Amino acid sequence: MLSEAVTATDTHRTIDAVWRIESPRLIAGLTRIVHDIGLAEDLAQDALVAALEQWPESGVPNNPGAWLMATAKHRAIDHFRRNTRVGRKHEELGRELAAKEMTVPDLNADLDDDVGDDLLRLVFISCHPVLSTEAQVALTLRLLGGLTTDEIARAFLVSEATIAQRIVRAKRTLAERKVPFEVPRGAELDARLSSVLGVLYLIFNEGYSATAGEDWMRPALCEDALRLGRVLAGLAAQEAEVHGLVALMEIQASRSKARSGPSGEPILLLDQNRALWDQLLIRRGLSALALAQKLSIAPGAYTLQAEIAACHARARTPEETDWHRIVRFYTELAELAPSPVVELNRAVAVAMASGPAAGLELVEGLAAERSLEGYHLLPSVRGDLLKKLKRFDEARAEFERAAALTRNVRERDLLLARAREC
Repeated sequence: MLSEAVTATDTHRTIDAVWRIESPRLIAGLTRIVHDIGLAEDLAQDALVAALEQWPESGVPNNPGAWLMATAKHRAIDHFRRNTRVGRKHEELGRELAAKEMTVPDLNADLDDDVGDDLLRLVFISCHPVLSTEAQVALTLRLLGGLTTDEIARAFLVSEATIAQRIVRAKRTLAERKVPFEVPRGAELDARLSSVLGVLYLIFNEGYSATAGEDWMRPALCEDALRLGRVLAGLAAQEAEVHGLVALMEIQASRSKARSGPSGEPILLLDQNRALWDQLLIRRGLSALALAQKLSIAPGAYTLQAEIAACHARARTPEETDWHRIVRFYTELAELAPSPVVELNRAVAVAMASGPAAGLELVEGLAAERSLEGYHLLPSVRGDLLKKLKRFDEARAEFERAAALTRNVRERDLLLARAREC
C-alpha cells in the first residue's frame, strides 16, 4: 500500500511538472482553434483533470503534451455537440475540429515563422489594448507562464483576490470584444510592445527565481520568455528596448548552470563558479546590448538592467566587478522607473561599492515602504549587511524573518542556513 501511495505521489508530481511546461502551448493551440481564451483554458483544465484521473493508473504517456492536446480536442468536440443553441454551425465546427490534426505547437520551429507561432499570438491577444496594462500582464503570466494567481500576486506585490479579478475580467472582455487571435502589425504592433515586454520580463524572472515551490529555478519559463523575446526582436528590429530586454535575458540565462548546486541548492552570484557561465549566451547578450545602444541615445529600463548584467558578465572574478558603474546604472534606472525594489537593488550595489554601512542606511529608509512589507528580499538584504557589520544577533533575526516570508523551499533553506551562520 505504501509503495502504491508513493507511486501515485510521484505521478502527481510528474503531472504538475508536465502541466507547467505544456499548459501555455496547450492553451495557445486551443485558442487558435476555438477562438476563445476562456474556453481554451477550460478545455485545458479538463484535460488536466483527466490526466490526474488516468495517469496514476495507466502511467504517464510517452508524449504527455500530445495526450493532453488530444484529450482537450475531444472535450472541445463534446462541448460543441452539447451546445445546440446554434445548431448546424457548431456541428460543422465539431466536424472541423475532429478533422484537424491537433498537435502541441513545436517550440523548436524556425524563429522566422513568427506568424505561425501560437504562443506569440497568445502573448499579443493577452496584451490587447482593450485591457488595462495590469490585466494584460496578469493574464499573460497566467496563460503563457502557467503561474497561479498567488504567484502572480506576489510578483505584483498585491493581493491574490485582485489578480483573480483582473484575470476573470480580462478573459470576459476579450470574448465580448471578439479580439482576433493574431500578431498585430505596423503601428498597432508598436503600441502593444511595452506591455508585451513587461510580460516577458516577469515570466523570465519567475523562471529565473521561482516564487514558490521546491525548485529554485523554472528553466522552461526562462526558455519560453527568451525565445519569444528573440522572435519579438525580429518583429520589431528597430525597437531598442526589445533588444535591451533580450540582452538582459541572454546574460541572466548564461548563469543558470552556476546558480544551483548538486542537490538543487541556490548559489548566490558572488559565490558562483564563473567557469560555468555560458559564454555563448553572454556573447549573444552583449551583441543585443550593443544593438540597443546603437538604436537609442537614451537607454530604457531594460537596457539599463542589461548594462548592469553586462558588468557582472565582463568581470572574470567577483573582485573585478565595477560596482561604482553598477550604482550609476541603478541611479539612472531609479530616475527612469522609480520603484522600491530598484532602490533596494541600488542599496546592495552601494554597499558593495562604498561599504555595508552605506548600503544599510539606504535599506533602513525602505523599512516603512508598505509595498515591501511581505517582500522577503528586504529582510534578506538587511540581514546580509548586518552580518557584514558583525551585528550577528540582528542579522540572524532578519534572515529568519526573510525565511518565513518566502514561498520557495530552496530559498527558505538558504536563508535559514545563513541565519545559523550568525
